[in-house]
Amino acid sequence: MATDDYFTVFGLPRKLAVDEEALRRRFYELSRAHHPDFHQGASEAAQAAALARSALVNRAYRALRDPIARVEYLIALEEGRDTREGAEARPKAPRDLLEEMLEVQEALEEARSGGLDEGARERLRAERERLAARKRAEEEALSGRAGEWDAALDAGGDRTALLGWFKERLATRAYLRTVIDDLNEALGEEQDQHVSHRRH
Repeated sequence: MATDDYFTVFGLPRKLAVDEEALRRRFYELSRAHHPDFHQGASEAAQAAALARSALVNRAYRALRDPIARVEYLIALEEGRDTREGAEARPKAPRDLLEEMLEVQEALEEARSGGLDEGARERLRAERERLAARKRAEEEALSGRAGEWDAALDAGGDRTALLGWFKERLATRAYLRTVIDDLNEALGEEQDQHVSHRRH
């Protein structure tokens, strides 16, 4: 397991459609094979290698088991970007979304500076629900075009336009997550519905 490509770790093609049950079974197999507890009698170097392989299997499984994380990872691979968790390459939010969010940001600033009465809290909660629904719609759109990506890959077709579309949708979703997190913080409420707890 010399590669850090998560798809290769699980013996999978670089596709968005994944048999999640088969992925889970393979994860358990690899976890057992590389768990440090089974290498306690080995040399220090072999134990360190087992620990590194075990950590890689865990990272790969976290990235591939979630459909949206899988899209993010695959797009980063396609672009040759750093695919480590926490890597700093972030797509920028679309301009029209930034403009749309100005009103929300202004409401947040008012809330931070002047405190929140119940009417303001209700407005921010309603805005948060609207944005959460939009984020879910973005995620459904991303999942909905996974088959299109895989078909283009099988056919050897040009995926440039589709890659751009995925990047824009991911950027929109990332920005929505940030604004939702900001709203949660301003309201002093944790209503996070993220699949992954990383902030994008």
